[in-house]
Amino acid sequence: MLFDSFARQAKPDPSKSVLLVRGREVPLIIARNLRARRYLLRLRADGSIRLTIPRRGSILEGRKFAESKTDWLARELEKFAAVPAKSKEWADGTSILFRGGLVTLKTVALTGSCFVQCGEETIAIPSPIADLRPCVERHLRSLATKELTTRTEDLASQHQLTFKRITIRNQRSRWGSCSPKGLISLNWRLIQTPLFVSDYILLHELMHLRQMNHSSRFWREVERVCPDYMIAERWLRLHSGLLRE
Repeated sequence: MLFDSFARQAKPDPSKSVLLVRGREVPLIIARNLRARRYLLRLRADGSIRLTIPRRGSILEGRKFAESKTDWLARELEKFAAVPAKSKEWADGTSILFRGGLVTLKTVALTGSCFVQCGEETIAIPSPIADLRPCVERHLRSLATKELTTRTEDLASQHQLTFKRITIRNQRSRWGSCSPKGLISLNWRLIQTPLFVSDYILLHELMHLRQMNHSSRFWREVERVCPDYMIAERWLRLHSGLLRE
């Protein structure tokens, strides 16, 4: 039902696409500017790429231009990922995504003890504090480490795959990765996404154990184990700001 509901709501935007940069799909925003004299590329604050098409240009030529600059883009994306993001504060009453739904953080003080209620999670805090984010994030990351590791192991077993190790990280520009040595890295923010989205990312990385690329063979493997993966991809594009919050 969740897939069907999201499929009805999602409307594809013709100005949005993806660009393959060293095997990684990066959101590509295409915009026409009548004043521009040439094709331009710019890395946006959310980690996507903006491609400006000049008045007499075409999207086809623009994509060729972007594809010719993938080495430069790869270097820029590495710099982008290395710069720490400035986090917004989470205060009492702030709403955040948790397991795909919005939950409101609520502080509770009881005889000598303080807690933050985050959905069904009760998080102990040392004292009443203005910025709840460090404590809540620490708890969510711990939760993600347990749940994502167990779920990945279950999915790997179902599809008769073996990986070497899982790490849960705080990446700013990707949801997950898989190395040729079978090392899987996952973003803790997957705990904020719906189950069908986190499952898609886990399956995506596991399928790299069969195809260490993004070829048509790889995507056939993904579609075989996750037929509605495009809906999950749309959700991730719509909520790409999670990686920068």
